[in-house]
Amino acid sequence: MLIDLSESDGRPIYGRIADRIKFAIAGEVLRPGELAPSVRELSKQLVVNPNTVARAYRDLQSEGLLEPVRGTGLQVATGATERCRLARVEFVRGRLRAAIEEARETGLAADDIGAILREEWSRGEGTGDRTNGRGA
Repeated sequence: MLIDLSESDGRPIYGRIADRIKFAIAGEVLRPGELAPSVRELSKQLVVNPNTVARAYRDLQSEGLLEPVRGTGLQVATGATERCRLARVEFVRGRLRAAIEEARETGLAADDIGAILREEWSRGEGTGDRTNGRGA
């Protein structure tokens, strides 16, 4: 599982890791009953402190998205896929809302914003940027 932690995102790293795990679940890269990568494995992959990954996992556990499997690790909980899909929509909605507000402040019209959105969307389609949660 490949997780990209963009530096442009000002949120704490553990929150970004939790979001990327949610996207992986939403995109069925991680399916219910499947084990999440170990804290050690993921911290090594991301080059972050294991405590940072552990905090992300604690948050995901408290949300009921990951559940412990005795002596094995954490697995994706039943029903997590649909909840993560809803969370993904809300995440994107929030980011778009902020971008639209910023665009309004610059004086762009809704048609201009729509044209930019369509242009950027189609630009990402040919480059493999569109992951649909896969490779999250």
